[in-house]
Amino acid sequence: MSEYKATIGLEVHAELKTRTKMFCDSVNDPEEKTPNVNICPVCMAHPGTLPVINKEAVKHVLKVGLSVGGTLADFTEFDRKNYFYPDIPKGYQISQYKYPLVSGGTLNGVKLTRIHLEEDTARSSHDKGEYSLVDFNRAGIPLMELVTEPVVKHAEEASAFARELQLLLRTLGASDANMEKGEMRVEANVSVSKTSTFGTKVEVKNLNSFRTVERAIAFEIDRQTKSLERGEKVIQETRGWDEGKQITFSQRLKEESHDYRYFPDPDLPKLKISEIKELGEARLRKELPELPWEKRERLIREFGIKQSSAEMFIQDQQLGIFFETVAKNIAGLIRDNPSSHLQQSASMDKKGFALAENYITSDLVGLMKESGSLGSIVADNFAMLIKMLLESKISSRGAKEILSVMYQKGGSPDIIALSHNLLQKSDEGELTEIVKKIIAEHQNIVAEYKQGKITSLQFLIGHGMRATKGSANPEVLKKLFIEMLGK
Repeated sequence: MSEYKATIGLEVHAELKTRTKMFCDSVNDPEEKTPNVNICPVCMAHPGTLPVINKEAVKHVLKVGLSVGGTLADFTEFDRKNYFYPDIPKGYQISQYKYPLVSGGTLNGVKLTRIHLEEDTARSSHDKGEYSLVDFNRAGIPLMELVTEPVVKHAEEASAFARELQLLLRTLGASDANMEKGEMRVEANVSVSKTSTFGTKVEVKNLNSFRTVERAIAFEIDRQTKSLERGEKVIQETRGWDEGKQITFSQRLKEESHDYRYFPDPDLPKLKISEIKELGEARLRKELPELPWEKRERLIREFGIKQSSAEMFIQDQQLGIFFETVAKNIAGLIRDNPSSHLQQSASMDKKGFALAENYITSDLVGLMKESGSLGSIVADNFAMLIKMLLESKISSRGAKEILSVMYQKGGSPDIIALSHNLLQKSDEGELTEIVKKIIAEHQNIVAEYKQGKITSLQFLIGHGMRATKGSANPEVLKKLFIEMLGK
């Protein structure tokens, strides 16, 4: 095992969901395919134009800050970050340097340094042969940058952090954060060292999937470690990720903050957050929804479901709402149906929740694979299906068949069960004759059972299920066989 230990700091950029861009009224539409249509003199840096701060973008970042327990700035300002690339029409990017909107905080166990706002760059296309093209539709879109402390130790920890951040952004409605669309981009600052002193930092940029985050960081840790073990020096630089070769590659030497010659943007006002009514902390806190980690803990506590199922219901909002609605309906059906042999109790509710969890996360999700929708299923019918299982009116196989019909065509499960002959027979009088017949036909198996071979009982029950074409209640059959064979 190597003596070298990794230290990783993350920088994450996320495009924010706003109607217009960060400093102008051009439309913020990440789905626009026609180049250079969502542009104006401001985001194209025509002489004499003046930027105006997008209040909704500021609000999004402050809500993220509140969610992670960060300190919201009272005073903040925007700065000019000077560098010259074709995708920066002004020759500088409006960002924040000394006074970020949010300082500190913690997400998924990782300490944060800061969260601030800036504008996105244009999109360059370099696959045109001898020339490149630039699409300025993205130039000026509000961009949140989140910087962590250098406290991450493993590639998997970095990936888990990015997943939780994506989930938070989606929960808040701040960003769709689709990595494959470039709406969320991860950069990792990686160093390795034998001591507590940090090694030379290498930045790996624009990692566009969680798998890529893990692989690029793991590769970079291995590359730097092997280089140091050979007695070589690690160069401070910016590297990219080659998906085809599964390696990082050198892009340029790493700039320092002084290389960008930051200074306050003279065209934008300083902000005193406490003086802006819509951005007051108490008001923003009231607007916060249930946060992912709060919902995860509540689902497990309230419904007794597995961690993996809670994660699925958080990731897929449609599925999560459906499960909670079904669970509440199940509790209501048990409570409001005194004629049923089911008795209202916490354990019976939990049994119903567990059944709903299993059928949703396996059977229903399987049916949803192609369309991604709930089909024709509604929550109250699904809850009734679970109640029929609890009452042993249908078998698990029957429930799967009924669910498939409900998904394709809708309808009430009791009517579907009746029309498809899927109701379980539990009438002891009717089943007694079948049990007698099976015992008479399989005396050798009966003898084995009486000699202590317990598996023989399952053989007899199986024949009973076949004789009734799967419609018999197996528990009733078992009871009858035991009673008769015990005589």
